[in-house]
Amino acid sequence: MAERLKLTVACGDYEIVRALKEGSVKADGIDLVMLTGMGPRERHWRMARKAEFDICEANVGAYFMERDHGAVPATAIPVFLHRRFRHGFLFVNAAAGIREPKDLIGKKVGGTNFQPASNIWMRGILEEEYGLPHRQVTWMVERSEDVAFAPPKDLRIEMIAPGKRLDVMLAEGQISAMLSPELPRLFLAGDKRIVRLFANYKDIELAYFRKTGIFPIMHVTTIKQEIVDKYPWVPTNLVKAFEEAKTIAYRRIANPRMVPIAWVRTALEEQEEVLGPDPWAYGLTPANRKNLETVLRYTHQQGMISRMLPLDALFADTDLGDAGGPDGI
Repeated sequence: MAERLKLTVACGDYEIVRALKEGSVKADGIDLVMLTGMGPRERHWRMARKAEFDICEANVGAYFMERDHGAVPATAIPVFLHRRFRHGFLFVNAAAGIREPKDLIGKKVGGTNFQPASNIWMRGILEEEYGLPHRQVTWMVERSEDVAFAPPKDLRIEMIAPGKRLDVMLAEGQISAMLSPELPRLFLAGDKRIVRLFANYKDIELAYFRKTGIFPIMHVTTIKQEIVDKYPWVPTNLVKAFEEAKTIAYRRIANPRMVPIAWVRTALEEQEEVLGPDPWAYGLTPANRKNLETVLRYTHQQGMISRMLPLDALFADTDLGDAGGPDGI
C-alpha cells in the first residue's frame, strides 16, 4: 500500500469541515490531522509567528500582508471557511450622538487590533459606502498585530492602557465607537450604554449583498509552500475534499431534525433565495474574485500592503476544468 501524506490542518470547528474531522471524507492520498480546538486569534498568531501547521485557516488580510512582506512562504487554496456580513458589528456609545458613520470623523474608535479581516472589511465599507475616511479616525487597539507592519504616517493607531477594556471604555464614553470581530461582552450582558450604529443591520446587509454581490470572505486556507512545491497534487485534492465535506454539511443542516432551531427550514429558504444554493462557494469564481479583489484593495488602501497583488499569484491553481465532471465512456 502506498504511504499517505500526513498533514495538520488548523481551522475552526465548523459544520462544513465536520466530515473531514470525523473521517467520513478523506482527501485522496492524504491523512488530515484536524486541529479545531483553537480560537482564530491563537490559530492566526501561531501560524504567523511560528508556522506551526501545514494547512491553516488564516485571516485574508494577514495572508495578503505575509505574501507582500515575504514573511511566511505559503500559498492559499480557494477554500473560504469563514464569511460574515459586518454591518452588525459596529457599536457606538448610546449617549455620544453618533447617528451616521460620518459623525465618527475625528473620533476615537476601538477595535481589538488593526488587522482583523472583519475590521479591514468594515473600514473599507464605511469609507466607500458612507464617506468615513479611515485616516480621519484614531484607531484604539488593545493588542499587538499578528503580522508586523509600519503604519503610514497619517494613519493614527494608539494602544490602550494595560488593564483597560475597549467595551468598558465605550460604555463609559472614553471612545465613541467600536469595531468588533465578535459581540462585545458588555453588549451581550445587556448594557444599554452600548448600541449598534446600524440597528436594522440585517436589512442593510441584504441591501449591500444585492448591490455588490459580496458575502465578505474573512478567511482563506493556506498551505506551506514547501508542501506545494514537493507535492503539487495536494492543493487540488484538498479542495475536492473540502468541497465534498461542505456538500455533506448542506445536506445535514437541511434536515430539521439535526439542528435545534425551530424555523431552520425557513432560515435556509430565506438564505437560498438571497445568497443562492452555495453561499460558501469555493474556487476563484467571478463572484469570489470580486470579493477577494475588494478586500485586497481595502488592505492596500489601509496601508497594510505595498501593492495590489494579482489573485492568480496568491492562490494555487486548483481549477479542474472539464476534468471535474462525470467520467467518460
